[in-house]
Amino acid sequence: MSKHIDQRQLDNEPEFNRFIDAAMNRRNFLRAAGAAGSVAFFAASPVAKAVAGSMDKSKLMGFEAIPASTADTVVVPDGYVAETLISWGDALFPNSPKFSQSNDSKAQEMQYGDNTDGMTFFPLSNDRAVLVANNEYTNNEYLYTHQGKNISADDVRKGQAAHGVSIIELVKKDGKWEVNTEGRLNRKITAYTPMEMTGPARGDDLLKTKADPEGGETILGTYNNCANGQTPWGTYLACEENFNGYFAASEEVDLGPTYKRYGVKDKDWGYDWWKHDERFDVAKTPNEPHRFGWVVEIDPMDPNSKPKKRSALGRFKHENAALTINKDGHVVVYLGDDERGEHLYKFVSKNKYKPGTHASNRDLLEEGTLYVAKFDGKEGELNGKGEWVELTFGKNGLTQENGFKSQAEVMIFAREAATQVGATTMDRPEWVAVHPDNKHVFCTLTNNKYRGVRENQPLNVVNPREKNPYGHIIRWEPQDGDHTASDFKWDIFVMTGNPEVQEGLMAGTPNINKDNMFNSPDGIGFDGAGRLWIQTDGKYSNEGNFAGMGNNQMLCADTKTGEIRRFLTGPIACEITGLTFSPDYKTMFVGIQHPGEDLAPSHFPDGGDSVPRSTVMRITRKDGGVIGA
Repeated sequence: MSKHIDQRQLDNEPEFNRFIDAAMNRRNFLRAAGAAGSVAFFAASPVAKAVAGSMDKSKLMGFEAIPASTADTVVVPDGYVAETLISWGDALFPNSPKFSQSNDSKAQEMQYGDNTDGMTFFPLSNDRAVLVANNEYTNNEYLYTHQGKNISADDVRKGQAAHGVSIIELVKKDGKWEVNTEGRLNRKITAYTPMEMTGPARGDDLLKTKADPEGGETILGTYNNCANGQTPWGTYLACEENFNGYFAASEEVDLGPTYKRYGVKDKDWGYDWWKHDERFDVAKTPNEPHRFGWVVEIDPMDPNSKPKKRSALGRFKHENAALTINKDGHVVVYLGDDERGEHLYKFVSKNKYKPGTHASNRDLLEEGTLYVAKFDGKEGELNGKGEWVELTFGKNGLTQENGFKSQAEVMIFAREAATQVGATTMDRPEWVAVHPDNKHVFCTLTNNKYRGVRENQPLNVVNPREKNPYGHIIRWEPQDGDHTASDFKWDIFVMTGNPEVQEGLMAGTPNINKDNMFNSPDGIGFDGAGRLWIQTDGKYSNEGNFAGMGNNQMLCADTKTGEIRRFLTGPIACEITGLTFSPDYKTMFVGIQHPGEDLAPSHFPDGGDSVPRSTVMRITRKDGGVIGA
């Protein structure tokens, strides 16, 4: 816990049942929730206060909400400043070439990667720090002057160098954090950086290739790293998400159901790596897809360290890794699988965390137990109970008779294992965040066009909205505050929507109004005082069902009162993603990903006729105060 946290705010944070404390007007409830059966829940939630006009004004949030925007810039409240820290193609080293769209692979190896995403600020001293950030993917329409239409071997290498993780030293000058290209810890981790597999999948036949007959001793690269996590022993967790989109087949190949479940096909998503790197040709290297879809642990303080893929955390399309230390010392990591109809997971370490002894904690993610969530509740009510079901070979039907030969296969095919044990299908579980009180956990469910439409994705109590174009945020409390417990209570913190053009559940919960509308919540994170920051990656058409929402945005929520205010809006066609703070919470770092995607008319951040570039923004207050307070 940071010394900058106001302990009084944490002491006043309510227990889960204190969210159930207000009556609500029935007529307005029916408009917001669309189901009389939910009255019991909403009569007990903070959003009910908003409908009844009794919501207390948040004492956590000290800024005035800003309006929606369609401008090609970053907008923040009065009294705040948003400035560029680093953009795709900027220098990481003293001899890095200047950015140009025509830069080759050698140049990109020395420059900040594309499409910045999850990131973490690691302080080294009062005026020195390390920023570690994912570079998720590339926009080929801007990465190459030919827009990806004539991919050469060097183009593939350039694309792979623009993926991965960038490690950057920062220094504080005149009160502001700036990039230090002279930093000895500066490093690029790419789609061809050597790393190793640990845990139950290491050495399994499904991971063996001609280049790595040991099955995990030398895996090349990490890519499509979406969000992240950090450990109290000083390491960074990069999470591999849509790895399937990089594989193709040079000849006809019979890809079975396990490949299909992970989206691996005979055609890729247009990256064309397979044409010049046979690792991505499933006809030649059928096991290579099994070597991706993992959480990767990186030591940012040792430039010579080898990243480790932690197979005990399961293989799927990881969004982030929200780590907490349980009261008994076990490490618990919450994990979302970001695809429509997939699941929410929890990992519990075998061994316990020992404060102050980093060396003994380094392999805590190597051994442990993975669980998947099952939600229960009454139809029409937006709360209930749930349980975590163990994914261990030999238990809960995870047997040879059902297609699992070992614990390695349970982890490699974690999605199939989750289905086998009857896990609840979710509306794209994205980021998970643990409240500073360590008693409540939140998860964004961003959207699901298949919900209630496809037979395998029926409506359920925690995902109650057909097609769900807007998304929602759930929260849960583990039994007795024990994150290792199998039981939990849950409710829906907010259902986003558009009350100006929709009715019923599509209008959203009562804490959504014309002044704070948004869709597709994605990134979330808490600051030390308990403010919940919500980032969006949704529809920015600003018309029809999304009229009045403008460009993607970041909002701030008080989880005690339920109030939500818009704090930031991004440029044209971007996603807002990535969130981290300096230890004093006086500087916030936020990612602006893919501005101008699909050739939309953005020139952010440089303006003029420049190529749009993914960028990390540095946000401060003019008076030097705490962000959001």
